[in-house]
This record gives sequence, structure tokens and C-alpha cells, in this order.
Amino acid sequence: MYLRKLEGKRSVSLPDGSVMTQCDLPPSNTKRWVASRKAAVVKGVAYGLISRETALSRYSLSAEEFSEWISAYHDHGADALKVTSLQKYRQP
Repeated sequence: MYLRKLEGKRSVSLPDGSVMTQCDLPPSNTKRWVASRKAAVVKGVAYGLISRETALSRYSLSAEEFSEWISAYHDHGADALKVTSLQKYRQP
């Protein structure tokens, strides 16, 4: 069995004691972004598993879109990342 060489960290410890690894991140060809996948990318960047620039290029995200994910997650939690909840959590 061969292990692929990865740049950066392989795993990080989260404040709740759980461990997040590169395998917990969604695949780079993700087309359907559900709230749990968005939250995984936001947490990966926030805790240093991947850099912001890597996340933007790997997932073909705009800086504005990713910033919206971050602010929604930090202000209201993972539920705010659901497309059906955008109006509920949107700031006036």
C-alpha cells in the first residue's frame, strides 16, 4: 500500500477534542455543496488543516463566496450554511 505525499498537515485537533484529517475534507471535484461539506472546509481552514488559498483553488471557490461561508458558520453555526436557510440568517 502506498501513501500519497500531502503538503501541509495531515491532521489537526479541534477544540472539542476530535481530530480532523485530510480525509474529512470533501473531494476536490465536489459539485453539490451541502452544509456539512461547507462546514468541513471552513473548519479545515480555521484550524490550519489547509490554507485559505489552497481551499479556494482546490474547490474553485471565489473569495467572496468563501467569506460568506465563514461568517455564516461563525455567526450561526452549520445550519446557516444550508441553502434553504439563507434568508433566515441573512443580515439586513
